[in-house]
Amino acid sequence: MKRWLAIVLTSAVLIPGSAWAQSKTGTTIGQFLGIEPSARLSAMGNAGVAAAEEIEGVYYNPGVIGTLVRPAVQFTHINWFADISFDYAAVASPVHGLGILFGSVTALNSGEIDVRTVDRPLGTGERYTVADLALTLGYGRQVTRRFAAGLQANYIHERIWHSTLSTLTVSAGTVYLLTDGGMRLGFSLSNLGTQAGFSGRDLAIQYDNNPDEYGDNSALPGEQLTGDFPVPILFRFGISYPVDFSENSKILLLVDALHPNDNTESVNVGAQWSLQNVLSLRAGYQTLFQEDRELGLTLGAGLRIADGRYRFGYAWADHEHLGTVHRITLVLGL
Repeated sequence: MKRWLAIVLTSAVLIPGSAWAQSKTGTTIGQFLGIEPSARLSAMGNAGVAAAEEIEGVYYNPGVIGTLVRPAVQFTHINWFADISFDYAAVASPVHGLGILFGSVTALNSGEIDVRTVDRPLGTGERYTVADLALTLGYGRQVTRRFAAGLQANYIHERIWHSTLSTLTVSAGTVYLLTDGGMRLGFSLSNLGTQAGFSGRDLAIQYDNNPDEYGDNSALPGEQLTGDFPVPILFRFGISYPVDFSENSKILLLVDALHPNDNTESVNVGAQWSLQNVLSLRAGYQTLFQEDRELGLTLGAGLRIADGRYRFGYAWADHEHLGTVHRITLVLGL
């Protein structure tokens, strides 16, 4: 067990060694997909790819779906920057003899924003909104006693006033139980999909085919092309390592290595101390080794009621230039 732990931790630290290349930051659409909807795991540095057996881990790794043993519902609300609202709801239910089915809805809304132009910087009197939506259907199965796998199909829709884009992606992951003590490895690939671009009436223009010629139609209808951009693909690899000090005092250690297509590699680390299987205190650090990172320290706490059937979590995360973010999650075990 110690040998496995040493290998994984060493790999997680060495992987970011190749990170000092062009990061391609800001080159993908669907950035709201990177907002983690779990207060529990966000408080632990968002190191969640190997955090099995709870519905909150599915966002990080679809393979976690296969480890769920009873129906569960998750609700998360996040106060994002600039009064942006982020909400997430998920449900998982075992189907006898088939595996586990999973579904989720992710919604981000900016609220109303004043329309401002160069000629009217104080506002035109119009207001617009930015809204993002993701619908997910997933399936997972405990293939063997130690190995679970899962797959998700995701529909992504973004809207800026009257302009929209839509695309489809898939996510997949696995979880492997290394020891009977609960040490696990997790692998996941999130949002593998095609490119997409915006279209809509906000991109309409009037076009003069020949501005040097008089008498022709100088107001031909046209449309600006925004170009197609890729989705934010993310590969995660990590380990979870539980330590039992006593029946009433336990610690869970998590380490994730991340390889995105729109940033440099990084490592997330986190820990959770559980007391009496009721109260949990959590801390972590995210995006270690990432070039020009904005994220850092995370803290949080959780409560488990009725033998864990009802779980409440809170997370606080530090962002260097944009301030702090607060997450609240409620999980109901049916």
